[in-house]
Amino acid sequence: MTAPDPESLKYTKMSAVDRSWLRMECVENPMMISAVLIFEQPIPMARLRQVLGERFLRFRRFRQKIIQKGDKVHWHDDPLFDLDNHVHRIALPGKANKQNLQRLTSDLNSTPLDFNHPLWQIHYIDNYRGGCALLIRIHHCIADGISLVRVMLSLTDASPDASDTRVFRLPSQTPPTVDERFSLKRVISRVSELGSTALNQLAVLGDAIRKDARYPIKLADTAGKIAMECVKLALIPCEPKTGLTTPLSGRKRVAWADPLSLAEVKVCARALKGTVNDVLMACATGALHKHFHETGEAIPECGIRVAVPFNLRSLRQPIETLGNQFGLVLLTLPVDVDCPIMRFRQVQEHMNRLKRSCQAQVTYSLLDLFGRGPDMLERRALKILSQKASAVLTNVPGPKKAVYLAGSKLKQPMFWVPQTGSIGIGMSIFSYAGTVQFGMTIDKNIKADPDVLMDYFRESFHELRDRALQLQHPLQDDMKNGENAGQAFTL
Repeated sequence: MTAPDPESLKYTKMSAVDRSWLRMECVENPMMISAVLIFEQPIPMARLRQVLGERFLRFRRFRQKIIQKGDKVHWHDDPLFDLDNHVHRIALPGKANKQNLQRLTSDLNSTPLDFNHPLWQIHYIDNYRGGCALLIRIHHCIADGISLVRVMLSLTDASPDASDTRVFRLPSQTPPTVDERFSLKRVISRVSELGSTALNQLAVLGDAIRKDARYPIKLADTAGKIAMECVKLALIPCEPKTGLTTPLSGRKRVAWADPLSLAEVKVCARALKGTVNDVLMACATGALHKHFHETGEAIPECGIRVAVPFNLRSLRQPIETLGNQFGLVLLTLPVDVDCPIMRFRQVQEHMNRLKRSCQAQVTYSLLDLFGRGPDMLERRALKILSQKASAVLTNVPGPKKAVYLAGSKLKQPMFWVPQTGSIGIGMSIFSYAGTVQFGMTIDKNIKADPDVLMDYFRESFHELRDRALQLQHPLQDDMKNGENAGQAFTL
């Protein structure tokens, strides 16, 4: 029996923003979001496949591959889809320790996905610390980090006893004919839809003016701010030349730290009258400060910048809505500042300024624009933008309570987003079940050890926490110091 012609199957046009992320794929930086999920107990392979069939494959995008002809890119239902092409069972050598798992993760994160199939892979790792681990890779053009976290959570349960015996079946293929797809009726319908949208927008504008006579002034003011943000973005200078911005090899090194207590992070944030995000960003800054100090490299006086994804997606949006809906903001990390409290204050100030700006909306619009234009234009723009940051830093909130996949408790999750252009460092922060996970991926050409940076991150947090608590209780500290001084004087 011959396979059905892919051109006759159902297809969906790829959005311009998703197309931008697709075209960012390069040898040095494969555009994959990857995750390592460590479980307390082994997951029976049959049960895992059942969950993937029932819950993961209900998202049509994971059964589609990319078809590109000329400038047009579409998602096509894969006529030869087979779960065996995407789920692989392997075992680590020796004692199957953390170092071996990090080495495997590094190898796979350095390997691009196969564009002949839907762009995702899951490796099931047997017998890891008495349980198992899943190493998941999904191409960034499918969805952003927030969306994929929601997808992953849809696979889990709140208890180990939840079960579902439904069997997944591919929907029947009822592709539209060529006449249906390109008929005059369809064209007229599309034109009518666009005209209706334009009339609705005019009606909304007229209604807003009737309710608020100053609305056109506010609209013009917003447009001015966006234009100014574009100018600022263009005028941002390139990053200073450091050991963090060397030419890339395409080989990744991955590491993650033992989790921090989220309760301790919150105590630190309250003591400093900031947010959890402010604290964690300051700790990442402290880790890089220690790296420069220990290696003896000159620290840039203006600090360094990191690209931070800024979510633009409504959390009430249906989970089935995948794709990328976020912008990037360029955050300055004051790695030149020695005092942990001063580093925190500067990070907090920079974050607050970015929250009030339109930079995320501007970069999202630029990605949309690049995705509609020629590939050469996007690559040139990407080269310029990637020279304005030394790393990518993400912070994604996860579930507040532990979750279970196929009856096994998720003990530790970690994920990484891809870097773009000439950026070779990715830092990821993820909160889960009262803990904070921190991980890094670093190109092999960059002279920085990710395991050492993990230690620096924890040290930076403990320094900041201790200083924050001292500021919160200075009187108690003075009394203790007085008592100790009195005892010393008596002796």
